[in-house]
Amino acid sequence: MTVTQTTAPSETEPDRDLAAPRVMAAGLAAFRIFAGLVLLLNGLAKVFGWRNIEIGPYRAILINRPFARDILENEVFKKNGTGTQLDFLRSPAQFMIDNWGWFGWIVTAVEVGAGLALVFGIATRLGALVALGQQVSLALIYASSNRWLFEQPHEYVPLAILALVPTGRYLGFDGWIRRRVRWTGRGWRGWPF
Repeated sequence: MTVTQTTAPSETEPDRDLAAPRVMAAGLAAFRIFAGLVLLLNGLAKVFGWRNIEIGPYRAILINRPFARDILENEVFKKNGTGTQLDFLRSPAQFMIDNWGWFGWIVTAVEVGAGLALVFGIATRLGALVALGQQVSLALIYASSNRWLFEQPHEYVPLAILALVPTGRYLGFDGWIRRRVRWTGRGWRGWPF
């Protein structure tokens, strides 16, 4: 009779059920690139004025600068007859609407810049953090507009993850930069790469 002793894996032994680090890195890189493409395409729509996308039977929209301005104005001042219930958003939003000529280009630069950073994996966490600021601002505007519960988390939660996890080190320039730059000090060592 053979007795086999089973023991729990030790803390030093990796859990064999977890995906290999390279597989996890590839998955996070795909996640990063997809999030970057969403930002980049909406930014390019603002640069070139694209709105309607038709590919065969597939039809969709991108948010160009005039539409972004309309969204801001509608959500803050008109949605449900009164707009947002967060009064502290009204003055900054009105300032942005009144000066949309250059604020529209700031929004465009954020989306194109953050999108490129995520797609190419360069200063990935900084790009995600900048885009996260924009998306959290939108989430605040939507917060009191009686929206679907998950209207905005699908935009800012991935960016929060990408701001924390160094996903640009695999299939991105962040890894190349990290291998060539000697980091000294403690704390934020190597951030945003």
